[in-house]
Amino acid sequence: MAYEILVLDIDGTLTNSQKEISPKTYRSIMAIQERGHSVVLASGRPTPGILPLAKKLKLSEYNGYILSYNGAKVMNCKDGEVIFQQALNREYLPDLHLAAMKNNVGMISYEGDCVITDSKIDKYMELEARINGIPIKQVQDFISYVQFDINKCLMTGDPDVLKEMEPELKNKFIDNLSIYRSEPFFLEIMPKNIDKAYSLGKLLDYLGLSKEQMISCGDGYNDISMIEYAGMGVAMANAQDAVKNKANYITYSNDEDGIAHVIETFML
Repeated sequence: MAYEILVLDIDGTLTNSQKEISPKTYRSIMAIQERGHSVVLASGRPTPGILPLAKKLKLSEYNGYILSYNGAKVMNCKDGEVIFQQALNREYLPDLHLAAMKNNVGMISYEGDCVITDSKIDKYMELEARINGIPIKQVQDFISYVQFDINKCLMTGDPDVLKEMEPELKNKFIDNLSIYRSEPFFLEIMPKNIDKAYSLGKLLDYLGLSKEQMISCGDGYNDISMIEYAGMGVAMANAQDAVKNKANYITYSNDEDGIAHVIETFML
């Protein structure tokens, strides 16, 4: 079966170590779009952090899509239509916030084009803000401030601390939230059952396509679900071993035009 849709994680996959799309990878993506294939940028980033790359790749002109917040929101770039969205249940925020404070890690969410937090700003929050090109807004009291729908929270801090917290929080919120690390220093707090695979299923239903027509490429723990789900699951050479073990194919690294290699091998 021919592959019709290419799903790309961003950091460590689409972009190189300088957080840029290389010229070769750019040309390959434009070539398949010109042939009528759809491209999806699927990331843990908030929507504003994905839009500049979507604009660079002209996704609005070529019927492309954005899957942001690890799948909590799916948007059509052509007209801004939200195809799927799931908000985080705010009743769990006080317990999560307390756990973050007790373990001396940060907790953030997103409002419009801002990262919001009442925690002490750490280097990992600064990295998240810099990657997404959005500022950090310090608020007085996170719990009382967040009286609007949010798609996810992110705990930030020492990798060893978050590694210990992850199973404890997973167990506590097993029936209510999806919790996993996307990076050693980022602990994602998501609505229950929301991951990249689930939301891609919603998008495929919308498009009338099957998962066998999809290639998904990624490098991080939060990419495993979509790599397992896709007809062709691809791990980057720079991916975590756990990701490589789930892939059908391992391509070159993000600094060696691994995505261009996938496109040339399977789509052109």
